[in-house]
Amino acid sequence: MAAFSNTLKDPSLFIEKSYIDGQWVSSQSKKTFNVYNPATEAVVGTCPESNTEDINSAIQAAAKAFPTWRAQSGRQRGRILRRFFELIIENKEDIGKIITAENGKAKGDAEGEAMFSAGFFEWFSEEAPRIYGDVIPHSNPSSRTQVVKEPVGVCALITPWNFPMAMGARKVAAALAAGCTVVMKSDGVTPFSSNVLAALGERAGVPKGVFNVVTALENTPSLGLTLCESDIVKKISFTGSTRVGKLLMKQSSNSLKKLSLELGGNAPFIVFDDADVETAVTSAVIAKFKVTGQTCVCANRFFIQDGIYEKFSKRFVEEVKKSQVGDGQNAASTHGPLTSGIDKTQEHIQDAVTKNATVLLGGKSLPSVGKNFHELTILGDVNDSMKVTSEETFGPVAALSRFSSEEEVVKRANNCEVGLASYLMTNDLGKAHRVSEQLEFGMVAINTGVISDWAAPFGGVKHSGMGREGSKYGVEDYMNIKMVVTGGINTVYSSHL
Repeated sequence: MAAFSNTLKDPSLFIEKSYIDGQWVSSQSKKTFNVYNPATEAVVGTCPESNTEDINSAIQAAAKAFPTWRAQSGRQRGRILRRFFELIIENKEDIGKIITAENGKAKGDAEGEAMFSAGFFEWFSEEAPRIYGDVIPHSNPSSRTQVVKEPVGVCALITPWNFPMAMGARKVAAALAAGCTVVMKSDGVTPFSSNVLAALGERAGVPKGVFNVVTALENTPSLGLTLCESDIVKKISFTGSTRVGKLLMKQSSNSLKKLSLELGGNAPFIVFDDADVETAVTSAVIAKFKVTGQTCVCANRFFIQDGIYEKFSKRFVEEVKKSQVGDGQNAASTHGPLTSGIDKTQEHIQDAVTKNATVLLGGKSLPSVGKNFHELTILGDVNDSMKVTSEETFGPVAALSRFSSEEEVVKRANNCEVGLASYLMTNDLGKAHRVSEQLEFGMVAINTGVISDWAAPFGGVKHSGMGREGSKYGVEDYMNIKMVVTGGINTVYSSHL
């Protein structure tokens, strides 16, 4: 454990505690859990197995800090967020090492996540002083109506393991910009990235109690329940599975919380005959294999029109072959291990092959590299009866199927209960507009494999959840709207004036 922290330029960024009310603390139970490197299965470190007493302490700290934090001007909060941004940039290399150690992703992806995280603090530092209200003309000439936006209060943020820093940053930056205080429950698989955020927040000047981080593995369900049932907590923001999102919504019903749920996806990637093949292939490599296929916006179902199918699949295989799967700490590795889900990846491949799909590339796990490694895989001749099309794989499997007409592909793409991201490759402007409007997804990427940006609203429809993160809409999800009406205003001058 000490050996890992000694690989960092700043060993103090590796912290094996929870952060409550400005203090680094153990659990009141004194219990801990181990965190493992998915590449080597070695223990990276330990963190507190927090219990309901710990999470309630964090809630109380956030509640106590809220009046002072909300009273600061947006400009004051923005300056702190700006410093937060600068500190992440300055520590990019160490942050990358921590993310790789606990999550497994390759060095480029890990440091890229650090930069992506920083960008949210930069964006929301600029939004904090620009939270505008409205003046609305009243029907009565002697009345005036104002609309002001106020922070909702204490927010519980529950983050996933696949982007252990960025998903926290996207939530924390928006919440702090709005004037809310935060209790963050980090994922038990990847707690150290969240602890870095807390450490840098302290250095940036975030007052004690404003930003709290609680770690747990086994006790996660009970901590989630406590957050949902708390009357002090006014909002839950969760990124994770649809199953857990529905559970949190159910558990929050009695306290009527504001909810932001960014849940599962099953993204279609549609390539029309008129698409530029090189653009489509480059976009597909990014959309499918970023972080070894472990993103919620990961392209899961590839629909390739008949006329371009052979050309696209050939070039796609050629490009993916250039990748190198290995330990993320190795500079030559482009793709790291699966943090979880190696069994599901294999199950989906085997199911497809038994139903006459063809393996165009890969298809096998890589036990010689390590237990959690898998070849980047491309399947051809896939049909909609296969698990790989009906379930989110969350692994490095691209499933290619053919289609003939625009009407057919839209219907097939929409035939799923979730609706997060979708991708569309075409050089026909009319088709791009027409199809993007018919796709039942919260986000559509046209001729690009990159869907996320700090300024863009991120979120889905149907069973992919509700609310938006990032962008100006991301701040609004942490605000309440208050209407103030004033009556009895004499708007007519007296005759003697």
